Amino acid sequence: MTPTPSAGPDAADGGPDPSRPRGAGRLDDPAHMRALAHPTRLRILGLLRTGGPHTAAMLGDQVDEAPGTISYHCTRLAAVGLIEPAPEVGTDRRERWWRAVHESSSWDLAAALDDPERVLAATALNHVIAGVYAARWEAFVERAASFGPAWAAASASTDTVLRLTADELVSLGAEVQAVVERWRPRSDAHDAGDGSEQVFVLNQAYRWPGA
Repeated sequence: MTPTPSAGPDAADGGPDPSRPRGAGRLDDPAHMRALAHPTRLRILGLLRTGGPHTAAMLGDQVDEAPGTISYHCTRLAAVGLIEPAPEVGTDRRERWWRAVHESSSWDLAAALDDPERVLAATALNHVIAGVYAARWEAFVERAASFGPAWAAASASTDTVLRLTADELVSLGAEVQAVVERWRPRSDAHDAGDGSEQVFVLNQAYRWPGA
């Protein structure tokens, strides 16, 4: 599972941008999963991944939390290696800047099935993420009409029920993600103000839980 997308392209000089998240991080420790299983921390991590380094005050303005509360959550995320200080970004030493360490995180419930503690932690984290996804969709629905006809027509939501084996579902998910990845270079080539906007693409496919 990957909660948030890439933060953007490398620096203009062609070298790696130290403020950009690098690669994917793996969550296997139940304590690390529990640390992330908090709506505010998920939002902070998402903002740092998609928007680059922020201070606690900047994050607080977007999350609507006091800077002190944001600093606490940032410290918790840093303790488990999800974010880190970015001292080279700011010019005022009194400001503490934070950046995401990875551009995405993943964890495997199947690999945790023999460890009840990991199952509980992964399930709790998935519950929180499900709520974040639902809230994000509700926020879009609330504002969709204000984005204008082009974005209203471009946005899509669909669902389909198929009958597949577990292996076939794995293949389906990989094919869908491959399509998304083909669009990543186009995304990285865009800049703010060129008519593009951040878009949220959610890939979910799972066994039908029944009524």
